[in-house]
Amino acid sequence: NAGLRMNLIGDLGNMFSERKLETVDSLPYGQPFCDGTSCSGDVRTFAIRERPISFTGEDFDVSEVTSGGSDVDFARVRGAMLHLPGKDKMRIRSTQTGEEVLVLDRVMFRPLPSYDIFRGGMGAEKIGWIEKKLIAMTDTFDVYMEGEGGFGVTGLFKPKPAYQISGDFVDRNFVFKDNQDRTVAKVKMDGLIQFDAWNHYQVQIAPGMDAFLVLACCCAIDEEFDEEHEAAKKRREGRD
Repeated sequence: NAGLRMNLIGDLGNMFSERKLETVDSLPYGQPFCDGTSCSGDVRTFAIRERPISFTGEDFDVSEVTSGGSDVDFARVRGAMLHLPGKDKMRIRSTQTGEEVLVLDRVMFRPLPSYDIFRGGMGAEKIGWIEKKLIAMTDTFDVYMEGEGGFGVTGLFKPKPAYQISGDFVDRNFVFKDNQDRTVAKVKMDGLIQFDAWNHYQVQIAPGMDAFLVLACCCAIDEEFDEEHEAAKKRREGRD
């Protein structure tokens, strides 16, 4: 039943989130999205909050959180006013450099949620895409790299994903793994670092991993589970 499935997903999420982050020595798409701010030699923690007032419903602010509990603006994610083919994009801009570093373009008319991933700015180089897995024991998203070949929607004829994201997406307790099964990022509602300045969830990223790719994927997944997040929030507040 639904309750048993939710408990199973929650247990898997807890199991995944306890995995230790492992250092990333290279990225499958070459250069990071933003030189100087994408990657670090240390574990980093970020707080993501959805803006309470938004004309698009897809606006997020991201801060980097230090071990002392203070926060520094890191990125802004802004959605599109028009949800039409070619127009339904989320744009991620670095608040430290001011540049647009990554664009997510929602792919219409696909059997499952899918977003193409582009570098920001005028180049508009597509580096890959994120899509929900069709067949999996729990909800799973795969990140594929452009130019790796393969076709089909079931995964039978696709290349191995560069990253796989799995766990409990409703309660935001999930992990990113690379194609060598190393945990490169994990997401929790709170508790990675004590930080209570505003409502948020936290993302912890391994040394060498591109923060902008992880944060973009989190925002894309957020949009796909928007209604479930609202229902979960009501349950936590006792309004169900």
